[in-house]
Amino acid sequence: MRIMFVGGGSGGHFYPLIAVAEALRARTDHTAQLYYIGPEPYSQSELDRLHIHFVACPAGKQRRYFSLQNFIDPFKVMAGLLVAVIKLYVIYPDVIFSKGSFTSVPVLLAARFLRIPVVIHESDAIAGRANLLSKSFARAIAISYPEAARYFDTSKTALIGIPLRQALRTPPSDPFAFLGLPNDLPLLLITGGSLGAEYINNITLRALPTLLQQYRVFHLCGAPHFEDIRITVKALITDQTLLARYYLQPQVPGEAMAALLAATSLAVSRSGSSSIHELAYYGKPAVLIPIPETVSRDQRTNAYAYARTGAASVLEQENLTDHLLTSEINAIMGDQARYERMAQAAKAFAMPDAAAKVADLVTAIGVEHDS
Repeated sequence: MRIMFVGGGSGGHFYPLIAVAEALRARTDHTAQLYYIGPEPYSQSELDRLHIHFVACPAGKQRRYFSLQNFIDPFKVMAGLLVAVIKLYVIYPDVIFSKGSFTSVPVLLAARFLRIPVVIHESDAIAGRANLLSKSFARAIAISYPEAARYFDTSKTALIGIPLRQALRTPPSDPFAFLGLPNDLPLLLITGGSLGAEYINNITLRALPTLLQQYRVFHLCGAPHFEDIRITVKALITDQTLLARYYLQPQVPGEAMAALLAATSLAVSRSGSSSIHELAYYGKPAVLIPIPETVSRDQRTNAYAYARTGAASVLEQENLTDHLLTSEINAIMGDQARYERMAQAAKAFAMPDAAAKVADLVTAIGVEHDS
């Protein structure tokens, strides 16, 4: 059997594909050839680890803002479609699993032309354009929020969640020892995503003198911002006792992230779907600060969909101040009953077997096509 993965451009699209590949490789009877197709490998080391063959295929992106690239990228889409038809015809996979995004569009169109079955996965509470394009001919559709069901044919749609990598699902027995942190104060995790978020970083810096009075703070600031923040914090926090409670990293690998999520008492985060599902998996209350809708329509919808479960509160970036952030954190941490309700709601939202379910679905359709 040949299984092809498509969908990239960000870790939120790429790493769920890796999680499904891990679930496939974990089966002793599974000898499928796996392929990942897109403009670039995103992480060649992850593809190599799971023996996934990379197949290059160009793709164009339609931006929601003015850019000269919007006049060039339609030609990339056409070139990508031609390349995709040729390469899919040569490989002829039994099934394609798509995470959406602009990188998937030429491949999905080629798959329809060649009558190759497609399974699509929608990460967000509001459907993306690539998945809306392919929903009519997709054999099966997996969603991550109940709210997304309204965009798809319910007869072939299932609520499955976000596939999480094995490294993220297996924390060390003592996460504090693994991280080298004392377990004497509540630990706050503050993160703006894999590249960081300048706005969250700035609010965090202003709130630090107050937060460090009561908490330890682990701040994932993103590689582009790391050095500037490190210098700023040294000048801002002159009390060495407080400074010792602050931990700054650009980002952390999967195993360390699992330890960090296990050790965290409360998270302050953007509302990318993978981040939300990781917090839910560990049952962690959260304060979500979505990217404004003028930049991304997905995050605000995700944040409020998750907040309706009771697992998180939402603070709009436009209204956010350091005092509002610290007040919300203190309100949650200072109310044990509320904290427990949020933790239980997060656990109830979690769908820990998403990767295995998608692997089952993809395999079943691949077997049917192969026969």
